[in-house]
Amino acid sequence: MKTEPTAPAAASGSAFKNVKEVEAHARTKMEKVLADYQVEVTHFRTGRASIGLLDSVRVDYFGTPTPLNQVAQLHVPEPALITIQPWDNTIIGAIEKGIRIADLGLNPSNDGKIIRIPVPPLTEDRRRELAKKLSHVAEERRVTLRNIRRDANEHLKKLFKDKVISEDEERQALDVTQKLTDAQIAKIDQVTKAKEKEILELK
Repeated sequence: MKTEPTAPAAASGSAFKNVKEVEAHARTKMEKVLADYQVEVTHFRTGRASIGLLDSVRVDYFGTPTPLNQVAQLHVPEPALITIQPWDNTIIGAIEKGIRIADLGLNPSNDGKIIRIPVPPLTEDRRRELAKKLSHVAEERRVTLRNIRRDANEHLKKLFKDKVISEDEERQALDVTQKLTDAQIAKIDQVTKAKEKEILELK
């Protein structure tokens, strides 16, 4: 899993002119980490079929890796089945190959027109494995948030060192950054807890 790169601004130390700019930059980056994580957790399998399971699938469409939902219509006609109706039947083989390459543990089959993907119930071991992986990804996102806080704090300390802000202003800004980080981590925890419940709950 990739970690948010440090903003190029961090190297120069002169990109931000005041506290508000530092806080706004940190808030934007932290909100993106949360938004990306919310999308990421939809890719984790639960006991039910979901179109979101196939978000990572790319299809070789005339030489171009293309998201599956751009070359076919996806449906969940029943809790344990996903169907895929390609816009162009000649790429059925490419769609099946893309699903297998994505290594989702799914076994597609087709009748020449529609691809059917049965979604087998998860074993208890597999549920625990997925929950463990989810926990690992969540921790990576928390670390990314703390790194953003660290970078923001360094900018604030430089503003104080350069006498742009007072010691009291620096202290207050550091407190705001900490509270922002805590709030975003709490949201990561909330999303993780809800998804973990979905994964471990027997349907």
